Amino acid sequence: MLRIVFSRLLLGVLTLLAVSMLIFAATEVLPGDVASAVLGQGATAETLAVFRKELGLDLPATTRYMNWLTGALSGDLGVSMTNQRPILEEISPRFLNTLFLACFAALIAIPLAVGLGIVSAINEGKSVDRASNVLSLMTISVPEFFIAYLLIMVFSVQLDWLPSLATVFPDMALGERLYVTALPAITLTLLVTAHMLRMTRASVLSIMSQPYIEMAFLKGLTRSRIVIRHALPNAAAPIIAVVALNLAYLIVGVVVIEVVFVYPGIGQLMVDAVSKRDLPVVQACGLIFAGAFVVLNTLADVLAILVNPRLRKPR
Repeated sequence: MLRIVFSRLLLGVLTLLAVSMLIFAATEVLPGDVASAVLGQGATAETLAVFRKELGLDLPATTRYMNWLTGALSGDLGVSMTNQRPILEEISPRFLNTLFLACFAALIAIPLAVGLGIVSAINEGKSVDRASNVLSLMTISVPEFFIAYLLIMVFSVQLDWLPSLATVFPDMALGERLYVTALPAITLTLLVTAHMLRMTRASVLSIMSQPYIEMAFLKGLTRSRIVIRHALPNAAAPIIAVVALNLAYLIVGVVVIEVVFVYPGIGQLMVDAVSKRDLPVVQACGLIFAGAFVVLNTLADVLAILVNPRLRKPR
């Protein structure tokens, strides 16, 4: 088992290394130039050349990638090209804000989705199951920004219950922070709950056709007891995988939500950096997003191996 877990961890590290190459290459081929964006169109060619040399843009791409990667491994993400501040100082509070919003939504979405998925599996084909399938399919089909604006129109404009802008401060009290971030958290909850609900239901129902489940029915056990005591533990691996995938989405996929609600998270910082052509900040944000995604998926693989003994045996 330790060998399988180690192989999963090694695969995660190699994946993150490949993603770092892709992030650097993608930012390199972007049109435009950060020196021109910072100095403006009135800058002379000599001024642009001097500024590009100060930023290290005159070095070969491979050299700049190795410098960036070694710095990131040592905890140095570089310096912002627009304000000359260390990127780690700018990202740290933003990343904490994104983690707070993701944890807020996850605390609501995970028990809600898994619970509704189990209820749908127990009541397969009944009105509860059909209603949850229709609602989850509608939520998946609607773009996230549309859900966000719809919630703003209802709860902020018409009912005036919640603020439309999620502006938070470092010294803000927990209750006030929860109140301000309620709308973006509800939006994220609606988005990820639908995926986890459908996967939980499908995973449980796929186990229900196994022979030992039929034997449990023949012994006279109720459907709810069979689902919870026998089917759910064996369906845990795909459920853990989809939960980890949606947790990664709560961190990685918040860019649109943060822009809509003007939330000071890492997604909003990345959008601002793209508009300013601040490539080191864009690369750092992309690397953090990729790291969160790879770590959570690797953790899901390890947990699936631990809870399902069949995955420990090589095929």
